[in-house]
Amino acid sequence: MCQPKAGFFALPKNINMPAISQRGQVCPPSPIRKLVPFSDEAKKRGIKVYHLNIGQPDIETPANVLDKIRHTDLKVIEYSHSAGILSYRKKLAIYYQRVGIHVTPDEMIVTTGGSEGILFAMLTCLNPGDEIIIPEPFYANYNGFAVSAGIVVKPIESYIENGFGLPPISAFEQAITPKTKAIMICNPNNPTGYLYSKEELELLRDIVKKHDLYLFSDEVYREFCYDGKQHYSVMNLEGIDQNVVLLDSISKRYSACGVRIGVMISRNKAVMSTAMKFAQARLSPPTFGQIAGEEAVDTPPEYLEKVLKEYVLRRNIVVESINRMEGCFCPNPGGAFYAVARLPIDDSDKFCQWLLEDFNYQGQTVMLAPATGFYSTKGRGKNEVRISYVLCLTDLKAAMKCLEEALKVYPGRKK
Repeated sequence: MCQPKAGFFALPKNINMPAISQRGQVCPPSPIRKLVPFSDEAKKRGIKVYHLNIGQPDIETPANVLDKIRHTDLKVIEYSHSAGILSYRKKLAIYYQRVGIHVTPDEMIVTTGGSEGILFAMLTCLNPGDEIIIPEPFYANYNGFAVSAGIVVKPIESYIENGFGLPPISAFEQAITPKTKAIMICNPNNPTGYLYSKEELELLRDIVKKHDLYLFSDEVYREFCYDGKQHYSVMNLEGIDQNVVLLDSISKRYSACGVRIGVMISRNKAVMSTAMKFAQARLSPPTFGQIAGEEAVDTPPEYLEKVLKEYVLRRNIVVESINRMEGCFCPNPGGAFYAVARLPIDDSDKFCQWLLEDFNYQGQTVMLAPATGFYSTKGRGKNEVRISYVLCLTDLKAAMKCLEEALKVYPGRKK
């Protein structure tokens, strides 16, 4: 059963209570948030915790977005259209046109974060018991959404040795069964930071077309591509317009995670009309979030240019620091603001908890996400952690020093 070990919602002992659903029991806990009670306790002991476990940037939200929220003068905060405020969807169409994606407002449903869009896509396109193929490691909450929708995740392995590049097409072919209905990717990838090339996406296009599958693409980190690399959207793959569902969010792009506004996009009218039923059932996305999202489209380009340069500096600190540590390896991410590192440890869950419970270096420690939670295959990720390089350069350097010192004294260190 999903039972927290400590902190909020820990289940009481020796008390009779109604049974929890099977769905609730198999729903995995978040590897990103499950150690929060231990970080809270560390802080109570006076330990400074560097949070590299969660994709919450310390980058300031654009000033124009904050000003719009502060100076919005509504007399009534009404429900919006279930698909989202039309003026916002029109502005989104302008944004997508700027990045080379041509869609119309009626091909969009504004969602409560990208998360709701992913769930809508699964509920719309797959039946309970159907299978979705996802290269692993993958964003941990995909598992939770799949459980909610009653569908089965079929993971295929990618490997740290080649930076977690797209698995060979033969691996996809071997994973396909009569129950397979979709493939899902995240590009750039969370948790690995891998950026899929146009050529890799075209290989996926061919297998999607061959087997008449859906292709879900989470493109939340589109703006964060490094070293001169360019993002290529699945919306621009030829010949599979009716198969593609794009999931997106403003959370990371504009450092506005708490706004909770995303979007589901498809040119498949049957998909969108069906997804609208789920959108109507939850009534509407949040009004203030949509107001912020609409204003965000007008954010000056200098904002994202500055943010991109900052993330390159942060990435370099993390990757170079880890690769200097004895027995450690971290591939260089091509995008997003995450990296998966291989460490000389026995168990990443134990190690990440130990960092918070039993270790500090000069009154400081670091909070990481154990990579086990980003794999569906049992036993994988035991010697890997995900690092979110979302803190300022000074804090990142201090966090890397904490990690280096921790590895020297960790009882479960492997040679």
